[in-house]
Amino acid sequence: MTAPAGVILAGGLATRMGGGDKALLPLGGRPLLAHVMERLGPQVTGMVLNANGDPARFASFGLPVRADSIAGFPGPLAGVLAGLDWAAEQGAETLVSVAADTPFFPADLAARLLSAADGQADPLVLAATEGDAETKSRSRSGLIRHPTFGLWPVALRDDLRAALAEGLKKVVLWTDRHGGREAVFPAVPFDPFFNVNTPEDLAQAEDLL
Repeated sequence: MTAPAGVILAGGLATRMGGGDKALLPLGGRPLLAHVMERLGPQVTGMVLNANGDPARFASFGLPVRADSIAGFPGPLAGVLAGLDWAAEQGAETLVSVAADTPFFPADLAARLLSAADGQADPLVLAATEGDAETKSRSRSGLIRHPTFGLWPVALRDDLRAALAEGLKKVVLWTDRHGGREAVFPAVPFDPFFNVNTPEDLAQAEDLL
């Protein structure tokens, strides 16, 4: 399978950070987005940023910017769709998505997602980690799925568009419908999908960095 394109999802409202762009928050003297780009870049053939509002605020990063094509901030699947449409223009067959507020995701994310998709007609895989006892009692197969980190087939973008138009918001409802799989990543010494939602999280990320 050829290398995927990549999309960085930064289209959320960041309500727990008081609004604004989490991707532009400083971490170790650089914006969060710079850390995410550095991790994703070597894993993909090219990157696009999914963000709403004025794209000029991201001009210094040198990335193409695509807004949600579905109005009303319907969630991360709208960002995935924006990425899939861009990937189709690039001639890519698959897309890897990552969140702009998650600076420590695995450096082998794309490789392991692709490996887990082996044999699938439409490569569709979400990243997952093992849950603790409480989480295992509430989640499928005892796994915590991370729906903003996944491998998505460009061939299904129109199916996704139709699902979003019908009001679908929950990622796993759509991935399960199409036989989605999981690629399980170790959560030690800390959760690699730790994301920055609050000022306290940002302070913790500084410690982890």
